[in-house]
Amino acid sequence: MAVVDRLLPDPAGPLTDARLERLYDYPAGLTRPFVQVNFVSSADGAVSVAERSEGLSHPADKRVFALGRDLADVVLVGAGTARAEGYRGVRAREVRTERRRRLGLSPLPPIAVVTGRCGVTPDDPFVADTAVPPLVITTREAPRQRKAALTGAGVDVIEAGTHTVDPATALAALADRELLRVDCEGGPQLFGALAAADLVDQLCLTVAPLLAGAGAGRVVAGAPSPAPRSLRLASVLHEDGFLLLRYRRAGESPG
Repeated sequence: MAVVDRLLPDPAGPLTDARLERLYDYPAGLTRPFVQVNFVSSADGAVSVAERSEGLSHPADKRVFALGRDLADVVLVGAGTARAEGYRGVRAREVRTERRRRLGLSPLPPIAVVTGRCGVTPDDPFVADTAVPPLVITTREAPRQRKAALTGAGVDVIEAGTHTVDPATALAALADRELLRVDCEGGPQLFGALAAADLVDQLCLTVAPLLAGAGAGRVVAGAPSPAPRSLRLASVLHEDGFLLLRYRRAGESPG
């Protein structure tokens, strides 16, 4: 297994799985959703190569990405990203099963897909190929027949807003289901909506040593935020020129 060197908070050398888990774990005693957003980008800010994030990734990034799922109550993702990346339900594996059992978490986190028009079907892989029933977060104005079809397929359909999905309402619905450790895996529109509503508690950003050039989208899109949000750099990891940056909401306790 590849090793990752820590630059911040202290250069303590390679990180074991146990130390990496402690570094990335969610705060204890949560009483509201804690939203972690995960993204990988090129050095010039591109979010994809050939319309997928795979071209920017690295084994160290994949290790931290998998850890995010291991530690979460729910994986939150936009429908466009779920389709582009071929999302399926989170898979059980030995490390994940042991870690989640030890931490008192459910066996596997569900996937929660955000889609304002309920533009998913029971045949989508994250619905048809999963061990845990997914959630679909949509709107009251989304077509009823689409919502009914998903409900019939065992999906927990959440209405969070009238015309567009309201991020705060969506997170409140997740909290009602005791899903407080939220691991958001994109895409840019969902990240933009969460940032504009000041609902991002932690950003895990991997920067790949690559110039992708013009054309690809950036990690955030959508309506502008009312004001910049201050973050605190909580940790920096590196391997093979890849930087794994972790930012926390400014003013929160170190972690």
